[in-house]
Amino acid sequence: MKKIMTAIVLNYLAITGIASANQGLAFIHGTGHQTDAYNDYWTGDFVNSVRQGLPDSSKYTVINCDFDQYMWAEDAAGCLANQLNSFISAKSITSLTLLTHSNGGNVVRWILSNPTYDSRYPAIISKTTEVIALAPSSLGTPLADAVTQGNVFESSLGWLLGYDSDAVKQQQVSWMAYYNDNWLLGTNGRPGLPSTFKTVIGSDVESAIWDGDSYCAGYQYQVALETTQNWLDSCSDGFLECSSQAGAGSVWFTDKQRTSDSEPLSHQQSRRDCFNLDVIIRNDI
Repeated sequence: MKKIMTAIVLNYLAITGIASANQGLAFIHGTGHQTDAYNDYWTGDFVNSVRQGLPDSSKYTVINCDFDQYMWAEDAAGCLANQLNSFISAKSITSLTLLTHSNGGNVVRWILSNPTYDSRYPAIISKTTEVIALAPSSLGTPLADAVTQGNVFESSLGWLLGYDSDAVKQQQVSWMAYYNDNWLLGTNGRPGLPSTFKTVIGSDVESAIWDGDSYCAGYQYQVALETTQNWLDSCSDGFLECSSQAGAGSVWFTDKQRTSDSEPLSHQQSRRDCFNLDVIIRNDI
């Protein structure tokens, strides 16, 4: 009997070891038409730090798609589906973690919420065990309304949003309310998503010129986000209000609860290796 139990345990460990070794990680950018998100959106420092949390750190991919489109568009969700399925197949991935930022969380939720919309989606849904959504725009942002209406925010937010893309229109508050009520899962009153969707909330922006922390991820972005924060709730990352970031799935943590020295994460900083964010994610993975 003891030999049988030992054999069962060893077999279980072998199976789980294989499954663990086939864990994959995908970095999914936010709004924008990316062709080199590794360098231009995330930076190699962030990517290479986070992926060390994998059993096999080579099993990762950095997505490059046109997320200036509506989330369901072929160049957005279709492109994401193609790249994820290719990654799953090439690396024999059995357990997939999706690390998203901003509007990337909406594109991911579209795929997870609509398994019958596209034949490419079910394979991704079946492999995805967890989504870590950094500052997701789940309920939209008043700044998208402002940019769409062509007012003063254009000069401040051109670097972040663009001026008149479909993705910007999509992130208007009333538009996201419609999508959440009719097409997307995971928000209040709607069925849950098929995979864990946990969010990291950015709650403030600091841009004091004498504060070295204000320079992480680029001081000029902090100044711009400090400006736009004046039109948002007091709890915001300069682009998204905390309520929007917490609008889908569950809150993993709000920045100051876990970052080094309890530093806040602006919308720019929540996709970079600022204040130990990369290590927190790495350890979780």
